[in-house]
Amino acid sequence: MLNWDDFHEDENATAPAAEKPAPQADAKPAAQPEPEPEAVRESAGTYKVADSDRLARARKSLEELDVAAGLEELEMGAARIEVDDKQMINARADLNQLVPFKYEWAWQKYLDGSANHWMPQEVNMNADIALWKSQDGLTPDERRIVERSLGYFSTADSLVANNLVLALYRLITNPECRQYLLRQAFEEAIHTHAYQYCVESLGMDEGEVFNMYREVPSVAAKSAWSLKHTQSLARPDFQTGTPETDQELLRNLVAFYCVTEGIFFYCGFSQILSMGRRNKMTGVAEQFQYILRDESMHLNFGIDMINQIKIENPHLWTAEFQDEVTQMIIEGTELEIAYARDTMPRGVLGMNAAIMEEYLHFICNRRLAQIGLKEQYPGAQNPFPWMSEIIDLRKEKNFFETRVTEYQVGGALSWD
Repeated sequence: MLNWDDFHEDENATAPAAEKPAPQADAKPAAQPEPEPEAVRESAGTYKVADSDRLARARKSLEELDVAAGLEELEMGAARIEVDDKQMINARADLNQLVPFKYEWAWQKYLDGSANHWMPQEVNMNADIALWKSQDGLTPDERRIVERSLGYFSTADSLVANNLVLALYRLITNPECRQYLLRQAFEEAIHTHAYQYCVESLGMDEGEVFNMYREVPSVAAKSAWSLKHTQSLARPDFQTGTPETDQELLRNLVAFYCVTEGIFFYCGFSQILSMGRRNKMTGVAEQFQYILRDESMHLNFGIDMINQIKIENPHLWTAEFQDEVTQMIIEGTELEIAYARDTMPRGVLGMNAAIMEEYLHFICNRRLAQIGLKEQYPGAQNPFPWMSEIIDLRKEKNFFETRVTEYQVGGALSWD
């Protein structure tokens, strides 16, 4: 039998060639032995066994194993999980039992997100590279938009992913929602990859781009606002279960879903997608198109979670808390307006800061209404109706005179 240690004793050694017997006339081929049946084959017993003392300790440890210790407060032989045992937060049900589903919408979003899978390298960046390197390809204002967008988004999705992994996942106590959170965390990684891919393809200064969230005031302010709402939940000793801590979790959900993903992304996305509609930076625009499709689903999932927690815990949704949440969403809107003014000091791409301000007031109203709060900018209209087709995530939608006919895996996307 081959000994693995002997095999690796000298990797550079060459085995001596075996002498070939001289051919014999009319020799009959030797009969091949019948293969040993798998069912009756026994160990040859030539390998080394584990240290006897270590093996004895392992067996003793298994004899003392408390099988219920790892199952929280559940007991062996306890009744099976019922749908009514499951809830968004503070559930005592077994978190490892995915079914029966209580929230079918969460599972459906997981399936839809999986069907939307794509990878950044699928997008051809050659036209963008040529345009970016051309002396007169883009105006200074257009270049500023590309730089600022990649500067903010290159780290924003990492902030969201950290919040999901370090804070939300352990505090949301519903398995089907956790399943989607895992999918979302993976998608955030893909988004960060996409921005890095754009930065690398265009030959931009990576250090400058990835540090904008600490060096450019309009970018830093948004990142700091988001991070503020992760700090308490990310502490290892933070636990829900009281009105105060449950409201802290709700604050985090509003901050990240309604504001970070629901407002902070919309100025930059509309700018880049408007550029794509003008046949400029079409590769970057296509990356953003896929990302916004994902983010729209993230947003809708977060809204559903917030509303479900409200239904199951009405005592949390006090008048004072509603006022606080309204103020949070207005703060986020003001930060995004400041970002719009920084990125568009003049009119560009058929838009300017004033038009963007109305658009963000429209978005703010929408976020408030989605969680049952009063609109704060009555009458604000959407000056970019073409954005609605992406935000609303319809199965048929127009992107730059093209149409996605059906959600499919990214490499198999069919365009008309």
